[in-house]
Amino acid sequence: MTRCHDDQVNGELGTHSVSPVAPPLPPPVTFDQFWADLTFVHWPVDPRTIGHLFPPGTRPDVFADGLTYVALVPFVMRHTRLGAALPLPYFGTFAETNVRLYSVDDAGRHGVVFRSLETQRLAVVPLTRMVLGVPYTWAKMSVARSGDRTSYVSARRWPHRGLRSRVTVTVGAPVAPTPLENWLTARWGTHTRVAGRTWWLPNEHATWPLQTAEIVELDDDLVAAAGIDVAGPRLRALFSPGVHTRFGRPARVA
Repeated sequence: MTRCHDDQVNGELGTHSVSPVAPPLPPPVTFDQFWADLTFVHWPVDPRTIGHLFPPGTRPDVFADGLTYVALVPFVMRHTRLGAALPLPYFGTFAETNVRLYSVDDAGRHGVVFRSLETQRLAVVPLTRMVLGVPYTWAKMSVARSGDRTSYVSARRWPHRGLRSRVTVTVGAPVAPTPLENWLTARWGTHTRVAGRTWWLPNEHATWPLQTAEIVELDDDLVAAAGIDVAGPRLRALFSPGVHTRFGRPARVA
């Protein structure tokens, strides 16, 4: 496994001091959602190989082991509302899969940077790309539950048609996260780039209820297509039945 030989990348010391409890979300609430039936799949990454993928004013967040990580996260989006009250019925319930990296800025905000987000809803793609700078893509997707088994299937339609991801897990008992797993899942915002500026989009939700997830099938094109080379074996997968989440107003980073 490739490791940094010191715990410092671009001036940021490796750490595991990320709270599993969200900080208070400054008003107003811009929108809220429920993220359901979610699986976290992670691989270690040498932070020196991916700094160019981060927006100005941010850099790879590095754990105490000297590594950063990439995540493949398939899930189901439910109950999207504009603000805290106005439902958006068109969006309803639909599948998504994201590829994300772990970021930090000079204000010490530990977040994520999305490399891609597959979605079933074509209307989401141009809107979120333009307004939030989030790299949504359009895909044919499905999520199926049978007993303790959950399967996620995605085939991209636009752009770069044909990229595929298939993940099947057997969901097990509740589990307490390790310090690393807490560091990976307790993320309270997104760093993004819009109109030549870097922004922090904060969010809050309850602490993740986590369960074991045994990988039955994993066949994925999305991580490699995002320009990320993994630096070691996959971590154990985790499943969550979901959380209700709320987003605040974006704040300028750089």
